[in-house]
Amino acid sequence: MNQSATASKPILSGLMRYRVMAWLAGIGLLLLCLDMYLRYVQDMTTVLDLVPRVHGFVYMLYLVTVFDLSFRMKWPLSKGVLVCLAGTVPFVSFVAEHRITGQVRAELGQS
Repeated sequence: MNQSATASKPILSGLMRYRVMAWLAGIGLLLLCLDMYLRYVQDMTTVLDLVPRVHGFVYMLYLVTVFDLSFRMKWPLSKGVLVCLAGTVPFVSFVAEHRITGQVRAELGQS
């Protein structure tokens, strides 16, 4: 294994953690929106009542993985904050994950 591949291994592992958490946070946010709709519009209680607590925990882990990746990639603080905010808008975390993955792989010279 060459030195650049060895140096990129921690970045790739950080990227994988970020990707997993971006998907979990995005799915959790969609479930949270569904829960809020059912709770406040339809006045129903469902098994989704646990979703807000779980989503809050997952989002905190998402923030940790974003900052981990941003430090590894030496991003400006503004980029890290924007990626963090991507997890607060339904569907945007999926778009951000796709773009960030492409950018990181391009910077590392991977396809």
